[in-house]
Amino acid sequence: MTVRPSPQVGTPAGMRVLNQRAVLDRLRAGGPATRPQIAKDTGLSKPTVGQALLDLERRDLVRPIGRTTAGPGRSAMVYETNPAAGHVLGVDIGRRRIRAAVADLAGSVIARVDERNRCRTATTLVRTVKELAARTVADAGLVAEDVVVTVVGTPGVPDRSDRTLRHAPNLPGWERRGLLDDLEAELGPGLVVVENDANLAAVGEYAHGAARGVGVFVCLTVGTGLGMGIMVEGHLFRGANGAAGEVGYLPYGAEESVVDDLGRGRIEAAVSGDAVVALARDRGLAVKSAREVFALAKSGDERARAVVAAEADRLAHVVASVAAVVDPELVVLGGGVGGSADLLPGPIEEALCRITPLRPRVVAGALGDGAVLGGAIARALVSANDLVFDRKDAVTV
Repeated sequence: MTVRPSPQVGTPAGMRVLNQRAVLDRLRAGGPATRPQIAKDTGLSKPTVGQALLDLERRDLVRPIGRTTAGPGRSAMVYETNPAAGHVLGVDIGRRRIRAAVADLAGSVIARVDERNRCRTATTLVRTVKELAARTVADAGLVAEDVVVTVVGTPGVPDRSDRTLRHAPNLPGWERRGLLDDLEAELGPGLVVVENDANLAAVGEYAHGAARGVGVFVCLTVGTGLGMGIMVEGHLFRGANGAAGEVGYLPYGAEESVVDDLGRGRIEAAVSGDAVVALARDRGLAVKSAREVFALAKSGDERARAVVAAEADRLAHVVASVAAVVDPELVVLGGGVGGSADLLPGPIEEALCRITPLRPRVVAGALGDGAVLGGAIARALVSANDLVFDRKDAVTV
C-alpha cells in the first residue's frame, strides 16, 4: 500500500491534518461527541471542527451515530471513531498452546483461535503461527492487508541486533539467528512487533485486568516457565538489554550455576507447572497437569493442598527477591499455574511474613489465559491508530 507523505506543518494542508488529529484524538479519548462538544474540548472553532469531521468521515476514520435528543434547541449530530477503520492481530506463542485474536480499533475481539502447540522445531512453529494467524484473520472476515499491526507474545527476550530471541529454552530452536525476520516476513504485510509474553501479560492486566490504575506492579507468569513483566506508571520497564523480569534465573538451592542442564533457570524449574506435577506425584497423586493438582486442592484433597503450599512457599521467595529490588505495590499472578492462582495469594503472603519485611499485595490475574493476547492487542492499538491515520492521509485543500 502506498502512503502519501504528510503535508508540511504551517501549510494549509498541514493545518488541516493537525485539526483532524485533534478532533480524532478527542473522540478516541473522550468518546462520542457533537461538533459543539468537540469545539469546546479542543479549542477549535465550530467551522474548523465541522471541516475536520467532514474530512475524517470521508476517510472512514469517524462516523455519525445519530442525533442528540435531550435538551433545548436543535438536535446535533453525534460522531464517534470508526472501529472498522483498521484491525490488529495478537498472537500468544506458548510451549503448550498457541492463541491468536483479531480486534478492531475499539479493542473489540471479533475472532479468536486457540490450538495446541505440537511443534518440535522453530521452522514448524513459525509455519504453524502463520497458518493460525491467517485462519483467525479469515474467521474475522478480513484479508491480511486489513491488519495494520500484529503483536506477537513469546517466551524469550528479543535481540534486535542478532534478530533472535534469547533465553527461550522451552521452545526448541527458538533462539536461532534470524527468527525475528522469519516471524515478520510470515505475519506481514502490516507492522509486526515481537514482545516478551510476560511483558504483554503485564500490559494486559494493566489495561483491562487486576492492575488497572496501579502505578508500580509486576506480573509474575508461572506455567511451563517463569517470567515477569514490570510496569512503572503505565510503561514497561525492560532494563538495559530487555531482560528485566527474567526471574527464572534467580539463584535457587545449593547449586553453583543458576542454569540447569536444559538451559532453564533453577528457580524456574522449581516452580513451573512440571515441578507442581512432580511434587504431586511424589505424594502419590496420579495427575498429568498442574491444573489437575489445583482442582484437587480446591476439592479438599490434603495431598494436593500440601503441594499448593509448597508451590506458594517457593513463589514467595521469588516475590521477596523482586520486592527488595522493584518495591512493587502489587504482584499479579498469571500463566498456566497462575490461572489457578486464587489458591496462591494467601499462602504466598503468609510465607512473605516469615521471610521478609517487604510484603507487596499479591492477587490472582483477572484475564486468565487471555492476558498475553489482551496485552498484545492493547500494545498493537497504540501503533495502529497513528498508522491508520497516516495511511489514509489523503488531504485536499
